[in-house]
Amino acid sequence: MSAPTELVKGHAVILILSCIVKEPMHGYRITKELEQLSEGYFVMREGTLYPHLHSLEKEGLIEGYWESSAGGRERKLYRITERGRTELARKQQEWEIFRQNVNRVVGLDPGAAFRLFSGGCK
Repeated sequence: MSAPTELVKGHAVILILSCIVKEPMHGYRITKELEQLSEGYFVMREGTLYPHLHSLEKEGLIEGYWESSAGGRERKLYRITERGRTELARKQQEWEIFRQNVNRVVGLDPGAAFRLFSGGCK
């Protein structure tokens, strides 16, 4: 089962930055890294990935550079900038707050079980 496309698109920035924070990667490797780390749940198509990479580069959150591979073929690698690291930390904090509050509302928060069985969402 893979994530709905809208969810992947909506969270593309944090997913992409999280992949390249460890080391620079080219686009294809980013998609494979997402699939591997999520055990196949996150599938990001090129039509989603590359527009996001271009936007992140334009915003100064990542920078792209060309590198020659062993076969002499050039490929563009992307690395996170300091500004990108700051944005990733902000997005991670934002995600954690969002996740905690969604869990409370849908009843996955440990304290929510009592509230749900004692009168529901108030």
